[in-house]
Amino acid sequence: MSRKKKIIITVLVIVGLAFTAMIGYAAYLYNEANNLVSDAHEEIGRENEKSALRTGEIDPVDDHVSILFIGVDSGEEIENDRSRSDALLLATFNKDSNTVKLLSIPRDSYVHIPEVGYYTKINHAHAFGGARATVETVEDFLNVPVDYYVRVNFNAFVDLVDAIDGIWYNVPYEISEPNSGNKRDSIRLYPGYQHLDGEETLALARTRKYDSDIQRGERQQKILKAIADEVLSTSSLLKLDDVMTAVGRNMSTNLRMPEIRGFFSYALDGNIQIDTLNLDGIGDYMADGGWYFQVDEESRREIQETMRRHLDLEPFVEEMYQPPN
Repeated sequence: MSRKKKIIITVLVIVGLAFTAMIGYAAYLYNEANNLVSDAHEEIGRENEKSALRTGEIDPVDDHVSILFIGVDSGEEIENDRSRSDALLLATFNKDSNTVKLLSIPRDSYVHIPEVGYYTKINHAHAFGGARATVETVEDFLNVPVDYYVRVNFNAFVDLVDAIDGIWYNVPYEISEPNSGNKRDSIRLYPGYQHLDGEETLALARTRKYDSDIQRGERQQKILKAIADEVLSTSSLLKLDDVMTAVGRNMSTNLRMPEIRGFFSYALDGNIQIDTLNLDGIGDYMADGGWYFQVDEESRREIQETMRRHLDLEPFVEEMYQPPN
């Protein structure tokens, strides 16, 4: 056999082995993802498991849908429903435009909690009734259907960022914060563009001492976008096993694997666009002595209209209201 033929055969064998390995790895990842999603699955406990603001069944493969991301103020087991939510982000996905609208809801927003029938901070909803009460509160507040939810704790956030070897972020100011184990002043960051590990990223996302609730929400949105960019990058493809394991063991969701596959088109299209939204308002003390963020009614209605339009839903007809003081 000639030297040229040997080289060609060797190259073909290497390519064939590489292709086989890729197929095997993809099958392994799919099985792992399926198992993790199955373990994390948790029905929300509402009738027919769909939003009352929906008139029919929906499917991420064919429809525009929404997901509420609930960050739980705890490093404990995700099944614990008694903790408050530390971050609430509502995302709407439009398949036609391959766009995502991402709204950060300030944790101190003064809203009506259907679970208990009175107004208080929106982050109390989770302590009153877990994911179901939180979803119902967000729907009552915005009149935007919440089709799915994903709830994660601090451990998931830290492990996810570490699994992708951290993120690069422009830290706006010096901070001193506790870590996920609440060890005081164990995380110290200085201003400037720098590489952050999981604990540092969590500290930056959580801090409330240096700016407003609105700016905190904007900071969390930017951090999530930085994480998403890294997760979807070529360099992170071989880390997907670690990423799934990091999130899966600290997550609960009402999504099933077939529904999650419906979101693959957003990840596979390199032109996905994430637009961030924020609610206007003012923070002040109220008659009960508590400090609340009072959302501006016009801002709330504008956000409602934007997100409903993004889901291709008709405008919601409602009377203007102002929450009680």
